[in-house]
Amino acid sequence: MSKWLSSGLRRDVCVVVASEGDPTQQSVKRTIERKNDERIRPKRFNGAVNKLEDAGILERERDGVHDRLLLTEAGAKRLREHREWVRERLADW
Repeated sequence: MSKWLSSGLRRDVCVVVASEGDPTQQSVKRTIERKNDERIRPKRFNGAVNKLEDAGILERERDGVHDRLLLTEAGAKRLREHREWVRERLADW
């Protein structure tokens, strides 16, 4: 598994971006906050997104005042690999 998906927050960001297409950065943050029922500090969230972008997992696209997040091909490949790893681990569960 890629070290960039080893963080739960970074993994959640990738899952939300993949499932929603090209969501705004703020909508991704809100979705994860609702899932976990807790607020994510903006500095922590932005740090996770920056690391994913620096690693080539995500791309940011400016849309007016909003940043839209897109999963790169490399990011999609790593997320599929992670999904397969989870399936294998839970196959007999």
